[in-house]
Amino acid sequence: MTDILKGKAVAQKIKDQMKKDIDELRKANKRPRLGIVRLGNNPGDISYEKSIIKNCDNVGIESKVYERDTDIKTEDLVELIEELNQDAEISGILVFRPLPEHIDEEIIRNTISPLKDVDCMHPLNLEKIFEGNMDGFAPCTPKAAMEILKHYDIPLEGKNVVVVNRSMVVGKPLAMMLLNENATVTICHSRTQDLNQVTQNADVVVVALGKAKFFDESYFTEESVVIDVGVSLDEDGKLSGDADYDKVSSQVNKITPVPGGVGSVTTSILLSQVVLACKNM
Repeated sequence: MTDILKGKAVAQKIKDQMKKDIDELRKANKRPRLGIVRLGNNPGDISYEKSIIKNCDNVGIESKVYERDTDIKTEDLVELIEELNQDAEISGILVFRPLPEHIDEEIIRNTISPLKDVDCMHPLNLEKIFEGNMDGFAPCTPKAAMEILKHYDIPLEGKNVVVVNRSMVVGKPLAMMLLNENATVTICHSRTQDLNQVTQNADVVVVALGKAKFFDESYFTEESVVIDVGVSLDEDGKLSGDADYDKVSSQVNKITPVPGGVGSVTTSILLSQVVLACKNM
């Protein structure tokens, strides 16, 4: 019978630890606060913002939204971020992405203070991951995937893990985190030849192509552990992962659902990094 690796218990464990840490910070007269930078009124961004604020309230993190128009100039956005860098009341900074096309994201990534970079945009924080230093800020989605694997005691040492994503947001940092656990990692992508043969030979498969129900049962075996990072809408307009859950879930050993899997842990990871930033201030 397939084990469903739900994210709720993982997220709750992270939240429980956060509450303890926040209580200790308050004793030291410190309060974690997240500064959220949002450009425009994209419904997806607003929905995500509401979710973050609700989760902040639930654990005792203060939050403040800095809304600007989408036509803001790069230099004006830089000025705002510099203000937040210098604001002693702000522990962490979250800039909603993707940014408008006219904004130079490279400049923004380098402007945000590495000490407040809770979404791991700054090259210095990414560099630490690639050097094997996992004690600082990490990209939230791959770290959420790792927390699920650890919570459910899925062995990684010496195991073959396939990551179907090569981005700096998910695939590459996740590969470094897995290597840190002594896994043998293969990075694949949309142009990998005979992808189903590669994934079938893996102990753990992390799918993150962003293509709803792309991976059917031909990509896995009955021993496969499937970590589904993909989030998109299927042909019926329903939220779906990369794996065809209805077909795959009864055929593999373990699988994360969408929704209710990796995504449900990601926000908790983000907020835990706000708490970490406050500790380090």
